[in-house]
Parts: sequence; structure tokens; C-alpha cells
Amino acid sequence: MSYKEKVIKIEEALALVKSDYQIVTGLGAAEAQDFMNNIHTIGDRVKNVTITNCLSMSNGEFLKEEYKNSFNVDGWFYSPALRKAHKNGNISYIPNHLHLAGTKRLDHIKPNIYVGSGTMPDKHGYISLSLSNTYEKRMIEAADIVILEINPNYPRTFGDLEIHYSEIDYLVETDYQVPELPEAIPNEKDIKIGKLIAAYINDGDCIQLGIGGIPNALTEALADKKDLGVHTEMMTSGMVKLARSGVINGKKKNFHKGKIVCTFALGNRELYDFLDENTSVMILDGHYVNDPDIIAKNDNMKSINTSIEIDLTGQCCSESIGPIQFSGTGGQADTAIGAQKSKNGKSFIALYSTTSIKDKEGGDRKTISKIVPMLKQGAGVTLSRNDVDYVVTEYGVAKLRGTNIKERVDRLIEIAHPDFREELRSEALKVGLIYEK
Repeated sequence: MSYKEKVIKIEEALALVKSDYQIVTGLGAAEAQDFMNNIHTIGDRVKNVTITNCLSMSNGEFLKEEYKNSFNVDGWFYSPALRKAHKNGNISYIPNHLHLAGTKRLDHIKPNIYVGSGTMPDKHGYISLSLSNTYEKRMIEAADIVILEINPNYPRTFGDLEIHYSEIDYLVETDYQVPELPEAIPNEKDIKIGKLIAAYINDGDCIQLGIGGIPNALTEALADKKDLGVHTEMMTSGMVKLARSGVINGKKKNFHKGKIVCTFALGNRELYDFLDENTSVMILDGHYVNDPDIIAKNDNMKSINTSIEIDLTGQCCSESIGPIQFSGTGGQADTAIGAQKSKNGKSFIALYSTTSIKDKEGGDRKTISKIVPMLKQGAGVTLSRNDVDYVVTEYGVAKLRGTNIKERVDRLIEIAHPDFREELRSEALKVGLIYEK
């Protein structure tokens, strides 16, 4: 079929959906926005359609309670819309390590439809999947029907995410703006933590960063470094500033030398403009990029991620509040383990020492410690205590690699908020984590 014969309207694309279908869409900005923003319009004629997504950026009209019998959603990583709709009963989290998310999902289900986004075809007929190849190309190969929303606003990126239009069943020509992730402005705690971590990063190191104020503060703290490399799950807006200033150039990398390697990108317009036609950036298959053994091929690898809560033995819960899913494991374990397997590598888990929550009894807000004797009942363990390395709060750095439980208790209490240190030690004694001599 010719290119023109493959082009259909969004209504025609939605007409392909049948009851009980399994649909997979792209991660973050690689999601098919027009398709997902309009799929609720067929809610009256379909039942039990399952949509698998990851860090969804669509408006989520189909997530409303009125459509719960029409659509189910399985998420690899929850966005705010999924968190809000979870109580409707048709939303469920898929536990996963990101480098295995696609392969394990395909062991469980075969998609009837893959629908995602991409660039307009180049003069040779090739479409770039643009902003993610975490699992997208694998799903395209596995799906019965493949639909791509092609869009002139999406950056043309390189790696192994190019695909000829002849391999796509249907194309929907669109013109919406690329979804952006608002840049978190670092606060005072973020800046303190960023500076503490930056002290461990040397010229020529290879870095991986996550999302949020702490990673953004760290990029600012790295402004005086030289010759940094990048091997990361997510390419962020903060990295662009370091690349444009010459801090990131990859010249000291021993693996994919000179290249920024990632599996998806999400951020602001400046990031997308930087990525467009930029051959220094390689967006590669997530099964490869996030494989700990591949990460470990980078010498001097430094992995930086954040967490919601950590217990006194080092267990990190970075994805749930008790049993309630908040986000996802993503690549935290992938990158933390990979960095520690690297020659001279280190992994950092960063978090504030406290947070504020609403008191269930009085309704007022109260401050609690994020370093706790035991994780909340039902909490998901994102990074096991076997795999934790350095833990950082605004009060300091605790090196846990190779330490025993007593040493961990002592070191984590040292970086807890001073108001909670005595209570933490008392609880550690009470539950038997430590004993007085």
C-alpha cells in the first residue's frame, strides 16, 4: 500500500477497536494523544477493552467512572490521572523492572493494537518513534494492528527506533504540540541534596538521573564538572543545559563513547528542540539500555534516584504509599544495580528527611520522618536492602554498601531529621533491629 492509502482519520482508527481488545500505547510523550483523548467516544459500543500505558500524558477522559465497564487500564508507571482513577476498580499496576516491562508483558498478553506517536516520514519513508523506545518497537512487532499518529511537531531522533511507513498498518496525521513535563524548580532541600551528591561525581563520570526537584538541583550543582557522559533511562531537560554548556560531551565514556544514551525523553520544548536531528543522542531499546549488565559496561557510572520512604535496614519504597500505588518501580533497581556493578560506580537514593501528611484524626497536617523503622504495611519495595548503596538527605550521606544492620541503623539515623533521631533509635531497639550491649 502507498503512504496515502495508509492514512486514516482518528474516527476510523477508533472504529478498529473491538470489545475485549488489548491495546498498548507509548510511554509518556510517545503516547497516541488523539487516540487516547477520544477513545471514550466509543465507550458505548465496547466492553472490557484493556489499555496498557506508562506515565500517561493524556487527559484521561476514558478513566472516568462512567466508562469503567468499557475500559480497563494496566499501568507500568502511574501518572496523576491513574492515581485518581484507581479507586474506580478498573485500574491496576503492573509490577516491573523497566528493562523487562515489555518482554514480560508479551509473555502474558499479545496486543491486538499498538497505537503510538512518531514523526512525519523522511524522504526515504522512515518514521522515527521520536521520544521513546522503552518497549514501543517490540510492541509494534507483536501487535496485530499498528497505528501511528505522525506529527510534524515531534523531534526526529535516532538510535534503533526508526521504522519504514510500509511496516505500519495505519497512519493518522496529527498536529498537536508534544506533551511537556513541567520542570520542577529546586527548593532549598533539593539544592542541599544536589550539592552533597555532586561532591561524589568526578570529571569524566557517566551519570543517570531520575525525575524531580532533586535531580534538577543536581544538574545545577554539576555545572563546574567536565567531560560527563550519560547513560540514562530518561533524557531530561536538565541534561540539555549541561550538554549545551559542554559539561556533558561523553568524550571520557568507554562505552558508546561520545553518545548520550537513553530509552525515552520527557521534558520541555527546549529538550525536544535539542533532540531534533541530533545524532549525538541515541534512543535505544529499553530492554538493552536498562539492563544492569549493559549499564555496568560504563566505567564510573553514577546512578541518582529518589524515594518516598526508606526503612532502617535500607529497604526503599519509591512507588507506593502503603499499598496504594503512587508511581512505579521504573528503572530504579535497574540503574542502581547496574551502577554498582560498574567499575568505580556508585548508586544514590535521595529523599527529604521529612514530609507533611494530613492527620487522620484531627485533620491537621503533621510532619513525619521519611526514614522509618519499618516501611508502611503493604508498601512496595522498589529497591531491596541488598541493593542499596548511598542514601542522601539534606542532613548528609549514609554509605550502606557492605554494612550490617546495626551500622545501617546508626548511619541512617545520623541523616534523619534531628527531631526524629531519638524516636527512631528507640523504635529500632523496640522491634529488635538492634540491642543494647
